[in-house]
Order: sequence, then structure tokens, then C-alpha cells
Amino acid sequence: MEPKLEAEVADTARMHDGPIETDAVIVGAGPVGLFQVFELGLLEIKAHVIDTLGYPGGQCIELYPDKPIYDIPAVPVCTGKELTDNLLKQIEPFGATFHFGQEVSVVRKQDDGRFFVETSKGTQFLAKTIFIAGGVGSFQPRTLKVDGLDSFDDTQLFYRVKNPAQFAGKNLVIVGGGDSALDWSLNFVQEGPHKAESVILLHRRDGFRAAPASVAKMRELCEAYEMQFIVGQITGYEERDERLSAVKVTGADGVTRVVPLDMLLVFFGLSPKLGPIADWGLGIERKQIVVDTEKFETSIPGIFAVGDINTYPGKKKLILSGFHEAALAAFGAAPYVFPDKRVLLQYTTTSPKLHKVLGVESPVFD
Repeated sequence: MEPKLEAEVADTARMHDGPIETDAVIVGAGPVGLFQVFELGLLEIKAHVIDTLGYPGGQCIELYPDKPIYDIPAVPVCTGKELTDNLLKQIEPFGATFHFGQEVSVVRKQDDGRFFVETSKGTQFLAKTIFIAGGVGSFQPRTLKVDGLDSFDDTQLFYRVKNPAQFAGKNLVIVGGGDSALDWSLNFVQEGPHKAESVILLHRRDGFRAAPASVAKMRELCEAYEMQFIVGQITGYEERDERLSAVKVTGADGVTRVVPLDMLLVFFGLSPKLGPIADWGLGIERKQIVVDTEKFETSIPGIFAVGDINTYPGKKKLILSGFHEAALAAFGAAPYVFPDKRVLLQYTTTSPKLHKVLGVESPVFD
């Protein structure tokens, strides 16, 4: 069974009389949320997935679909899109239903122990368990505060790169001092189908939060006159024929210079917002949800949190850590879904039961 997507989901919601009853609701369709579907599926726990975005993949798709990821076990390199596509293929046997473009607005514990869940679009659920896999929450890029500049949003001003090809051959000004700003600067300087006509990196100081190797490469390219680096901040802009033609950059010396451009890319990072999750009564520290490390359960029994949105001693915000958390959370949820059933650890290599669940033939060993 393939995951039910978009139009199918709308039809399912319309046809359903009353709340949708399910074993689990997963909040977040990023890589960890998708893998949570898989781990639950192995235990025959059915899930519905809710995400504020209009598609699966979370930050991987929203922020860096074409950038390489190198730390997925047994996968030397893959892009965010490839990782998402492979996870979707992996969870096909479990027929999870996706509800995109929706935010969970209500969570209420029922007398029977289940949770009543309602979304911003009015979709309702009765779930035995909830898994919060919302990455950094309902995130929004931090924007450039220059009056009037927002009128160029998504035409010449961008806070994320969804389609690198649209920047090819353009004169780019890239603003920021983190990995995204450096990575995209280097990407658009390199020879290839996405090579820009020119790249100017702009940062408020001559110091970076990015990987040292990226900073060293940027300085090397500047010395070779293949790109430029300017210290300063954007304080204004110029337009011509209703198009953004230049930005005004004020340097540390107080002098304002006019920098022509075709496109402006700004990478100031994300502003994490827990949104309604902050009102669920969960234990929260610094906008992250506190969990145990046995089951990755929150302070409310039956609600689990996995991935970047949780915190515990020694927490590392890595996709592979989230995968580990999803596995233990699934086993932690099993007693809520199957209170009278003993759930044993089985291996996908040798278990005929798991082979049946996955829809594959059991191998014959000599």
C-alpha cells in the first residue's frame, strides 16, 4: 500500500463521519516523522501524519533539497530529496495517510485514554498515541528588516533555495554567515548547470558560524577574483522599472555603497516556533520538548517526541539520532496500542512475520 497523499486525503476526510480513529498521529513529515511510520508499521501500528507544509520531507525539502547529506548510515551521499523519496518508498507497505497544509490546533486527553486531535482545517482524530516529529517546530526563516523589501519576496528576494536553476547566470548577493550562506555561495560559484554570473557574499562581520573548510574555500575564491566578500549590512535598496536593481550596504566604516544585483538570497537561519504545541502542557526547555531516553516519551504518557524538537542529556541534533529515537518510541507506544499483547523484538532479516508485514518473501537460507 502506498501512502495516501493530498487529494486522496481530502476525500478520506470528507467521507469520514466523526473523528478518524487511529493507533497513532504523527505530527511532522520530515525524515524522522517518515521513519517513525516505518518503525510503527513493523509493530503493526497504523498512523496518520500531519504537516504544516504542503508536501513530505520537512527541512530537507524546504531548505536544502539538492544539497548533499553524508551522515546517513550505509548511504555515502544523498540529497534531501533523495532521502525523502527513499523514506517514502520504504514506508509504502504501511499505507500511512498524510494530511498536508495543516497544523495541530487541539490535543485533549479523553476519558478512555485516547487523545482527541484537531487540525487547523478541522480534521479530527481519536488517537491512542501521538508522536511529535516537528523538527524545530513550525519554523519560519528570519527575515531581512528593510522597509518595502518584502514586495520582492519570491521574485528576487529568497530565504530558501527550492530551484537552483533559477539562479543560474544571475548576479547574486547572498547574505549570512552560517553554513547555508557559505554552502550556496560556493555552489553558485562552481562550474556547472547552476553557475551564477557573479556572487557577492555579504555578512555583518568578518567571522563565520560556518564550517571552517567552507570559509577557507570562500576566501580562496575571493583571492582568485571568482567571487567577492563584503562586510556590512543592508540598509536600503534601489529599484528600476518595479524591479529590485541594487541594495545599499553600510559597512563598519559607516560608508554606504550601492551593490547591483539580479537576485538577493538571505540566510539568517530559522526562527523556531512551537506554536500550539507550547500549550499542550508538555515539559519544555528552551523551546524543546523534554523526553526520557528509554522511550522518548514526554511528560504526558502516550505522547512521544522524536528528532530535533526534543531534548535530553547528551542530545545531538542529527537525522541518525532521530531514527534511533523513532525505533525506541515505537516500542514505547506498543503497550498503549496493544495493552494485552507482548511485543517482542524481531529482525527484518529473519522474521517471517515482519516479511509478511513488509510484503516481501521470506528468504531461504542454506
